[in-house]
Amino acid sequence: MPYVETRGNSIRVKWWGGAYKLDADSKPTKTKIYESASGPEPGIPFEDEDEAYNYGLDREYEVRHGKHVRKADSKTLMDKYCWLWLEAQDLRPITIKGYRTRLNARIIPYWGRHAVGDITTWEFEAWKKSLKAEVERGELSDLHCNSLLSLFGMLMNDAVAKYKLRSESPVITQRRRGRYKKRRREKKRPLEMEVLHHLASNAHTVWGYTGWAYIWTLAFTGMRPPGEMVALRREYASPNWPASEPDKELREEALDRYAKMPALRVQHQLQYVDAQRTLLEPKYESHRTLVVPLFLHEMHVALLASHDSPWVFPALGGEAMGSQWTRDYWKPMRDGAPARAGRSDRLREEILPVSPMVGKRPYLLRHGHKEWLDEDRHSRVAVETRMGHEVAGLEGLYGNLTPGMERAIAESLQERWESFWSSGPWWCPPFPTVLPSQGSGPGESQLRRGVEALV
Repeated sequence: MPYVETRGNSIRVKWWGGAYKLDADSKPTKTKIYESASGPEPGIPFEDEDEAYNYGLDREYEVRHGKHVRKADSKTLMDKYCWLWLEAQDLRPITIKGYRTRLNARIIPYWGRHAVGDITTWEFEAWKKSLKAEVERGELSDLHCNSLLSLFGMLMNDAVAKYKLRSESPVITQRRRGRYKKRRREKKRPLEMEVLHHLASNAHTVWGYTGWAYIWTLAFTGMRPPGEMVALRREYASPNWPASEPDKELREEALDRYAKMPALRVQHQLQYVDAQRTLLEPKYESHRTLVVPLFLHEMHVALLASHDSPWVFPALGGEAMGSQWTRDYWKPMRDGAPARAGRSDRLREEILPVSPMVGKRPYLLRHGHKEWLDEDRHSRVAVETRMGHEVAGLEGLYGNLTPGMERAIAESLQERWESFWSSGPWWCPPFPTVLPSQGSGPGESQLRRGVEALV
């Protein structure tokens, strides 16, 4: 039971906070640790002993029901709590990197000197309003604003549920309240083959035949760029897979299923971990097999025959693609670039911008792939499985991707390709020759084997 002390005009109440003193070996003793308060709020004294006593009863109720927050814990500063919270998370490196960036850029500069337990709903709403105002002025993207609010909400929810630093979250979720505002969405156009051809032609200027194949592969497989695309290794490309599959059970099943239906395997994504390029599992662990149309298989056969890199889409130097992809490859493909003169190894003709794609993300090619599949009326299970998504509910439980569904996808994609090339005279680069360092051995033989395998 709490007890009240009166000294002059001040009233203080003490109650047991649920903890015991520790001995020299850090083991709990039988001596209880009491907490105290001189008022219901900082700077506000109790009016009388009854109010103090009832306040103590309320705190002991919280102790008994596991809702008590120790004063010392509630005074933990946000700049300390945020990093402790981040260190405790078991997430993918790219997610941790994103959280660290948001904490450093916005959350800690604003909230760092606030105690976790002292943040009020009023303060949070004021911060939220200021972020929304920046969005309205065009100083902050709507996506970034929502990610900041979401991260702060997670911090506060964990402070309540996991770490007992406060009794309730200041982030109050209310549905169907306030002024309705239509959500802003990225403006998209249907993915046209003419636009892709312009992108692929620019990619050939920037990156050679590798760039040409990269654009068509992205559009006709829907793989996630750039992580899954640049992580595609030689052994998982259609000319070599599934014979090169290290998993015996998967290899035997795939050899039978894809004997006359070329397919590649999405096994990894490439990300930076501690400043090192690292192969990780695909997003959401969405390992999957993607059938490819015949033209794309032949393109990959030629591409692999032209270089000896372990990566299907290596950087210009032959190594794995790094963080320079967006700046040095995608932007000139998309936005254009002036002609380059000077050294012979740097000569490059002028690259004209692809108007519908200027300033856009490469992810829109993945979106366009889904548009094509939907246009061709493939089943939802087939489409979502190909995109690396799980179908929820009974549809996902009972659904299954069959060889017939995969064959139909490959045929519709091949038909789209052939229809485009028959619509007019379009520029096309010749298949690349074998690199001088390879002579006439491995490259040519691989090219011959890959094509003959489908005859």
